[in-house]
Amino acid sequence: MNNSGLRNMTEGSVSRHLILFALPLFAGSVLQQLYNMVDSWVVGNYVGDGALAAVGACYPVSFLIIALFMGISTGGTVIISQNFGAEKMQEVRDTIDSLYTAILCTAVPVTVLFLLLADSILALLHIKASYYAEARIYLLIVSAGMIGTVGYNTNAGILQGLGDSKTPLLFLSIAAVLNTILDLISVLVLNMGVIGVALSTVIAQLISWLFGIFYINRKYGDLAIRPLRFRCKKRLLFDVLRIGLPAGLQQATVAFGMIFCVAKINSFGEAYTASYNVGNKIDNFAWLAIQSLSIAVTSFVGQNVGAGKYDRVKKGIRTVITLVLICCAFFMAIIIPLRHEIVGFFSKNPNTIAAGGEYLWYVMWGYPMLAVLFCLNSAMRGAGESFFPMVCTVFSMIVTRLPLIYYIADHYGPHKMYLSYDIGWAFGFVAVLLYYFSGRWKRHGSSRSAASGG
Repeated sequence: MNNSGLRNMTEGSVSRHLILFALPLFAGSVLQQLYNMVDSWVVGNYVGDGALAAVGACYPVSFLIIALFMGISTGGTVIISQNFGAEKMQEVRDTIDSLYTAILCTAVPVTVLFLLLADSILALLHIKASYYAEARIYLLIVSAGMIGTVGYNTNAGILQGLGDSKTPLLFLSIAAVLNTILDLISVLVLNMGVIGVALSTVIAQLISWLFGIFYINRKYGDLAIRPLRFRCKKRLLFDVLRIGLPAGLQQATVAFGMIFCVAKINSFGEAYTASYNVGNKIDNFAWLAIQSLSIAVTSFVGQNVGAGKYDRVKKGIRTVITLVLICCAFFMAIIIPLRHEIVGFFSKNPNTIAAGGEYLWYVMWGYPMLAVLFCLNSAMRGAGESFFPMVCTVFSMIVTRLPLIYYIADHYGPHKMYLSYDIGWAFGFVAVLLYYFSGRWKRHGSSRSAASGG
């Protein structure tokens, strides 16, 4: 097997490993957000605010579709990284087979379920009649093409567990270039509107997934992916699901909660819906560096837990917290004062610009708390602790935020409703600090090391 792209993070400089692992993830995430922004820019400038609102309204639904699978992929990343750190390559191979079996056996029925529920979901979102038809067709196409996104994330999770964060960048680059080209052709040349944007995304992700399988099989022959092999090792699948299902349920629950948040936002009209779509994309763009570092610390902790090196685990967590706080300060300094100008790049509607500025004002001030919350949860998940991160995230982003966004919007107006984000993150921030310093999150990693003789 060609090991040149794999990174063993159990030796050497902690900060160097984290930064070098995170950089390709960051570059890939920038590409992904850029082509998502291309969608919004093309739709907002050449189709209209109604179409922009339609795409934005469907975002939490499309995220809900793949959330469970992303969680299972995360479970695969952790188990692969722990076995790779323990130098158990046969266990790595068996985990890959088990992971793909689990993903493919559930992807088709979940896709069918969401296609059948599309109208009910749109009704739940309180989609306005002015852009209902566009939202419906966008949701149906994206739901039908879900397998491409799921497959890409599965391939990326496997490689990240092995310490390879560069190769997923190649897969994503293919998707980004294809999506941008197809967007421009379908909307500007073929006048396909929202249908063209949705088809462009699905086609690009599908090609990226299939190319990823071909590339991994060619470069890492001993770890070849055989999607239709359906070979599963029950013990390893249980380990993957033990970590992955809580992570997936967490993301799915958050996405489901976002549907109710977006329903409230939609109730204030097209400008608020469009502004949420734009503001959310800008917010996500700023989040990329923090997200990349959190993925890096998951793999870093997983490998070092597998090797039984808990001093390096603690040092890695301290290092990544420092790095994400620096990132927060940088993006807050840019986005907060320029928030209206940035939103104005996507829409010329003054109401959309004002509403988008309100979103960014509240969200960006809460970023440091969210960054620490997110990275500590990711680190604990890398050690095999998956239940607390799920509970903490659901409590802060659903149990606290959801009632608050309705209460604040109804009593103080929609211009202040995003304060609910900051309050929810503050509760989660306090909870994760208390749990982390209690040390209870180490028990899963410790039992795994003991069982393997580590």
